Amino acid sequence: MASELQKRTISAIVLAVVTLAATWYGGTPFRAFAAGMSLLIYYEWSKMTRLPEVDLRGDAFGWVAVVCIAANLAFGDVSLGAPLLGGFTVTALLLKFLRRGSGWMPGGVLYAGLSGISLAAIRGGDQVGLMATLFLFAVVWGTDILAYFFGRSIGGPKLAPRISPGKTWSGAIGGTVSGIALGSLLVLAFFSQISLRTVLLALVLSVASQIGDLFESFIKRRFGVKDSSHLIPGHGGVMDRVDGLVFACFAAFLLAMAHAAWTGYGETSVAGFLFGL
Repeated sequence: MASELQKRTISAIVLAVVTLAATWYGGTPFRAFAAGMSLLIYYEWSKMTRLPEVDLRGDAFGWVAVVCIAANLAFGDVSLGAPLLGGFTVTALLLKFLRRGSGWMPGGVLYAGLSGISLAAIRGGDQVGLMATLFLFAVVWGTDILAYFFGRSIGGPKLAPRISPGKTWSGAIGGTVSGIALGSLLVLAFFSQISLRTVLLALVLSVASQIGDLFESFIKRRFGVKDSSHLIPGHGGVMDRVDGLVFACFAAFLLAMAHAAWTGYGETSVAGFLFGL
């Protein structure tokens, strides 16, 4: 047990240092970090859903798609990320129906590709992007850690017993309140004031992060696996660590795109949208 705890502690420290260092530097280092995350997520998605066994050619196309999206994210034009993702996802869906392949392949392309694209879009290349990413981390990590604490301390009715028997409503509510509070405190530290809009967005991001956690639990239960992989010593896989984060990124990115389409302000960054700038 001592050895396992040591592995978990060292892994957690390394992950935190790498993530925060990439976030601090932004630019190419962060885009490369987001691209690497997309590749690792697709690797674990493919392995969990057994794509190489049930649809080898489909899985090969999925790898080509995610590698192209990740390469563009790290070294190309980030504005092409969403069109590339859309094109590859539609093509993957067509291949699935024409070849009667696995539906998990286009799902993996969308999930892995959008994970990197949305995270990189939130960070951007300026200080507001840095603040927005730290705000997102605060909401998601505050929700995740304190949901576990409240759930274990209070207990009560289960949130989704068929998907994740350990999660309770008390944990979900406590985690949501904690995530909003921690995110709000971070914004106040940066801006000295906070709008109701940002608080409501923190609520949406917190709920989205918990949906992401349940979504991965559904996939693991569907395929009878305990962890998404064993890439991280003592912590399972990458998806086990970022399931809530990527859904929060999805929510922020898609809401920002919808807001831009609705208002016509297409030049507003995701970070600017989160803070109403």
